[in-house]
Amino acid sequence: MVDVPQGKLWNEIPEGATYPSNEKWYSHLLDQYRLYVEMADRISQRRTTANTYFLSVNSAILAFVGYLTSKDSPEYMWLLAVAGGMLTLFWYNIIIAYKNLNTAKWQVVQDIEKRLPISPYGAEWDAVQRGTNPKLYRPISHIESWVPWVFFLLHFIVFCKTFPWSSATKFIGSTMRCVSGG
Repeated sequence: MVDVPQGKLWNEIPEGATYPSNEKWYSHLLDQYRLYVEMADRISQRRTTANTYFLSVNSAILAFVGYLTSKDSPEYMWLLAVAGGMLTLFWYNIIIAYKNLNTAKWQVVQDIEKRLPISPYGAEWDAVQRGTNPKLYRPISHIESWVPWVFFLLHFIVFCKTFPWSSATKFIGSTMRCVSGG
């Protein structure tokens, strides 16, 4: 759970100023709440779009590697594996960033709900024991964060199978002889 720093969510009415009425204040609160929930939902949509993109690109890289393997041209496939591996690391970091942003946004929503007549998101989160009981609810980010690692493993296998180990060993050996003066 993320703590929203006190004094950051609620603005104080400046000294000497007055809010037109309580009714107006609650109307503005509800409007801002609706907008904020919509923005939080958009973050979830962007997260899904990012996951779809990375899943597609990684699948395309592996499909291309499969195609090249059938053509007996594995010379530089290890470079595709390196690119795919780096891409999966970026993907994983983006998942974590979206997870943290979503957590903070939904905590703000729950804090706003404390001043509203009902707290549907807070009640829903409590009903699933805040994601601590996997029989009730397993947060999608727990599952989602494993997918890049599966692809990373696949890219690593491709790298290990296609990297020109003998050429690299010869290169390192000759470099070491040059450096040592032999």
